[in-house]
Amino acid sequence: MTNKKMNRRNFIRAAAATGVLAAGGTALWQLDLLRGVRDTALRQFPGVFYIERLRQIVAADNAHGRVLAWEVLSPVEEQTVELRVQGSEEVRRIAAEDARFTDDGTEVYQYTADLDHLTAGNSYQYRITAGDAATDWQMLYAPTVNESYKMLIFPDAQSSDYADWKQLAHLAWARNTDAQLFVCMGDLVDNGEDRLQWTEFFVGVKEMQRSIPMAPIMGNHETYNLDWKVRLPEAYLNYFKTPRNGSKDFERYYYSFDYGDVHYIVLCTQQKEIGEFKDGLVAEQLAWIRRDLKAHRKRWNIVLMHKDVLQYRINGRPERTEGIDEDNGRVWMPVFDELGIDIVFSAHLHTYRNRGHIYGFEKGAEKKGPLYILTGVAGNVRYPNLWIDHAFDEVTLPQPETDNYLTMDVTRDAIEIACFLTDGTEMDRVRVTKT
Repeated sequence: MTNKKMNRRNFIRAAAATGVLAAGGTALWQLDLLRGVRDTALRQFPGVFYIERLRQIVAADNAHGRVLAWEVLSPVEEQTVELRVQGSEEVRRIAAEDARFTDDGTEVYQYTADLDHLTAGNSYQYRITAGDAATDWQMLYAPTVNESYKMLIFPDAQSSDYADWKQLAHLAWARNTDAQLFVCMGDLVDNGEDRLQWTEFFVGVKEMQRSIPMAPIMGNHETYNLDWKVRLPEAYLNYFKTPRNGSKDFERYYYSFDYGDVHYIVLCTQQKEIGEFKDGLVAEQLAWIRRDLKAHRKRWNIVLMHKDVLQYRINGRPERTEGIDEDNGRVWMPVFDELGIDIVFSAHLHTYRNRGHIYGFEKGAEKKGPLYILTGVAGNVRYPNLWIDHAFDEVTLPQPETDNYLTMDVTRDAIEIACFLTDGTEMDRVRVTKT
């Protein structure tokens, strides 16, 4: 297993060296042989501040806040974010925080900024400055509470070379530039310690993440080191400054946020992996989710979780039975029923399944209980014909499956979810209504 995985890592490194993985130039900047090109560009274009992996991350309340993160090749002091209402000359300046970290033998010179006191309904422009140099202006929107909007949802992106992931993400964004935010459902990369894989993941969402916020979810592959042993998810926790949850031991492992009239609850389902280092993740989340919903309940309440709630039979393994997953389904489904969750999105199994509504571990004639959607796969790690259909499955994609993404359109009275292949073919559509 180790040799196989390390060969995958070596492939990525080799591809980067030849330019195969250099869409947008991101990976190429990491190579010493091209630093001279970078330095020449800096001399030829004075006043331009070069940064990488600029991204918006969801804040707890996105009508009034946002988090920005970006990287530079070497430390730069006194960086600021300049923020202005679109069309205005008045600029507000927010000091950047040094958020550098070291992983995979690489020191990542990362900076973040918390944007607060945004006004709901305003379109903003922002840029990063250092001395007399600045980036281009980028867009940022603060939503109102009751407005309709679209969200993009991406299943597991983990890949061997990330070409499929980048194609899917680019095309999904090209078709849905009206989306206001996007979600990545965990297993963003195949190996959480591999710096090059993170670079390639970010290339896929390069343009999207500058313009709209991302809500990341931790998957089990974010917890792997280069030897394919479990570790704490160091890179994930550093790359994504997600909303605080008040936890002493599990800050950024799970969180919640508001966007429009939807409250999103992002759970961490990596209790087995994290449990090798510290206990209490599930118990802490069970207490937290009740406090969180009591304080932040919206008209719509949606759960985002990586690992799935159902257990599937597996081809070639007759001893494997169909049912409810013991680690996540038995724990969380009664809580979702109790708290009146509207929709639950999951991932991990690399297959798309629309299960309809489930309540009390059963499907009734009425649409009672949350709608459960298993989101599919967005990278090139696929399990063709592995899973045997579950009795709860209402819609599955033709086997063997290829990549897919989802859109979710939110209005006051309805949420509509659609599943699309990379080429834009619609495979499923489901609507949840509320009076």
